[in-house]
Amino acid sequence: MKSYKRGFIRSLRPMILLSMTIFVALACSYTPKIVDANGLVSERSIARIEKVNLGGVDQWIVMRGTDVGNPVLLFIHGGPGVPTTPSVIKDNGDLESDFVVVTWDQRGAGKSYSKDIPPESMTVEQIISDAHELVQYLKKKFNTDKIYIVGHSWGSILGMYLIDRYPGDFYAYVGIGQCVDGARNEALSYDFTLRTAEKTNNRKALKELNRIGPPKDGLYKNGCDDLLVQRKWLTKFGGACYGKSSYRSLYITYIFNEEYTIFDSLNVMKGLKFSLPLMWEDVMKIDFMTEIEEVEVPVYFMIGRHDWNTPFELAEEYFEALKAPKKEFIWFERSAHSPCFEEPERFNRLMVEKVKAETYKR
Repeated sequence: MKSYKRGFIRSLRPMILLSMTIFVALACSYTPKIVDANGLVSERSIARIEKVNLGGVDQWIVMRGTDVGNPVLLFIHGGPGVPTTPSVIKDNGDLESDFVVVTWDQRGAGKSYSKDIPPESMTVEQIISDAHELVQYLKKKFNTDKIYIVGHSWGSILGMYLIDRYPGDFYAYVGIGQCVDGARNEALSYDFTLRTAEKTNNRKALKELNRIGPPKDGLYKNGCDDLLVQRKWLTKFGGACYGKSSYRSLYITYIFNEEYTIFDSLNVMKGLKFSLPLMWEDVMKIDFMTEIEEVEVPVYFMIGRHDWNTPFELAEEYFEALKAPKKEFIWFERSAHSPCFEEPERFNRLMVEKVKAETYKR
């Protein structure tokens, strides 16, 4: 009997070792080294995951680039609470040859989510402060006076506030899914879903959209629960993702990437449920048409022709009114809310051949 038990235990060892290996792989995060044509790690490259304390809260950034002497590009994600570090690395990795690309999981989002974050700290002003602190950290770390910022969706709100308050920190600003006016944004987005439901005679959509009703001052009767209903139909009707692209690919990247552990991936949804309800009312009060009429930094809006998440017509209206030393509005015809991920090759090319070429002076 004893020999049988020993034999049985021995037979389990490979399975136990495999299980332990898988667990360690899932529980540990890293970002792959950047290698040259010969497979050697480039001496000038950086590939690093780092914890930084911003506003008293530990937050995570990933820095990747072939040459630390290249300008820094900080990508500010949307939401609030929707990190895009895996997607930026996957879809915009070509930028690492011309920039040091930095992705940041904001307070309460993704790798930076923690149940210990004070709910009262989840405000627009606090995260602007976090962002400003991070910019100063990056400037010091890479010995530079200025950096680039890309703001996507909610991140475009942070981006506009940063260039308005601290123009000397930036070479240029790129707005994707540019937010302009919270209340008008939601009214237009809801109208699009309702019109499309009527046009397609989608009875289920009509029932749910009529149940939640149109937003008042950007807010729905049942808060974020109703908002998620509207966003569900917005996505199904192509107003968030155009053509074959979808948010499903974003969710997949949360799981299958080296930079997130399995626990980080689980924290993505926890972070969204934590951040969105706490901040959405403040986000809806924003109106750049009256708040920020002029900036001192070059501005590029890269807008999806089919974006009804942050309706393209508001971005176009604001762009026409905004005063800047240089500004350009660039349409992405096969994109909705996320041109950087829906048409990544064109986005990457424009970042190098237009934005950097026109604004970077060594």
